[in-house]
Amino acid sequence: MSSQTNAMDQSEIRLLGLILMQSATVGLAVGIFDAEMWIDLETSSLNGFTYAMGAFFVQGIAYYIFKMFFQQGMDEKARSATMERERRIRYRGMEETFERRRQDMELRMQEAQLEAELRWMEQNPGKMPPLYQGKVFEETTADFNPEPNHEASTDEPLGLGVTFGEEKEAKPKRERNPDGTFKNKK
Repeated sequence: MSSQTNAMDQSEIRLLGLILMQSATVGLAVGIFDAEMWIDLETSSLNGFTYAMGAFFVQGIAYYIFKMFFQQGMDEKARSATMERERRIRYRGMEETFERRRQDMELRMQEAQLEAELRWMEQNPGKMPPLYQGKVFEETTADFNPEPNHEASTDEPLGLGVTFGEEKEAKPKRERNPDGTFKNKK
């Protein structure tokens, strides 16, 4: 989409340049005629033809100068921009290819590890694979349920400021039958 817009802008600029050049050469021809600096013939059609040829000559010289000095630089800029764009496209393609190859390599490595683990499990049924034994397994599971880390060394209950029945006399507990019902008082 942007290349079409850019091409349209370039063609409009060229058309405006052509119109400007033609206007300038016609103005130059009229100025020369008005100053009576060039040939002044008897008939207006012969004068018009002579000045049209003069305007064509001036436009030809202007076109030649434009081609010599400006067109070559513009072509070089366009060529370098095209080369840069193609280089970026190739570089992006190479990056995508590299990324795809890296992902394929990682998948093959994981597949090989899984196949080695499956072979080991087939050869040693009922045993835990070496990857999950010992220190590796302990390190991975230690983060899930860590052991409590405190320095409480007393076995006495802590008083939290509330007393329940310490001041009152403790009632004797009633005994229960094996089915859970209370024994009758004697």
